[in-house]
Amino acid sequence: MVIIPIFCYNFTMTKENNRLYPQSTDFCTLDYECAYLDGKSVRMNYKYVRNSNMDFNSAVIERGWRRFGNYYFYPICNGCNECKSLRIDVENFKPSKSQRKALNRNKNTTYIIQKPTVTIAHVNLYNKYHAWRSKKSNWKEHSDISKIEYYENFAEGAFDFGKEVLYYIDNKLVGVDLIDITNDGISSIYFYYDPDYERNSLGIYSLVKQVEFAKILNKKWIYLGYWVDGCRSFEYKAKFKPLEILDGFPDIKEAPAWKEFK
Repeated sequence: MVIIPIFCYNFTMTKENNRLYPQSTDFCTLDYECAYLDGKSVRMNYKYVRNSNMDFNSAVIERGWRRFGNYYFYPICNGCNECKSLRIDVENFKPSKSQRKALNRNKNTTYIIQKPTVTIAHVNLYNKYHAWRSKKSNWKEHSDISKIEYYENFAEGAFDFGKEVLYYIDNKLVGVDLIDITNDGISSIYFYYDPDYERNSLGIYSLVKQVEFAKILNKKWIYLGYWVDGCRSFEYKAKFKPLEILDGFPDIKEAPAWKEFK
């Protein structure tokens, strides 16, 4: 997606507040076609933060914002409020039968957790996954991502909270899970995998593993990002119960009003 700013400004707060209000450039996009709802348009609000930190990242993730690279964003669509946010209750989560099957299919799957990196293997796997998804889901457009674009989206801006979980089968990289560790949980940013291993249900497996990691780290929530009722792309999220839902994207000064998802 090409980001087109229509206004922007630099923003600096006082020293005692600068962890929650780091210097940023704020802007929004022009309207473009919605990927989730037919006939709808999207407008996104962006905050570019060159020097983020754990406290700011945690605060905005708790309020439904998302992060790619140095960009934090949330929708401000005219006449539409369908994008909500979901989070998994880690302490009370119990894997379903299908989720336990995914764990069993991956008994020989190994993983490494580290700071996000960029290699040819990453980029090739990402492009292989998206070419497959494009054909399977009849996406209107698909183009390969470059190494620089991958870095800007998934490695840049990680600081001390961004991590990648690399999944291997027989020493072959088969999945990459991008996550943020926040003060109270784990934010699920993006996951992609080798379509040759579709039967392994790596997407389900990686999310169950996130819950396991959160329990080890004594975190309360897995932040799943957006939920749009009726959108098939998000249906899998509703199966990771119990869940809470957030309506809106409150300012950092406002307390987020999470409620039980039914």
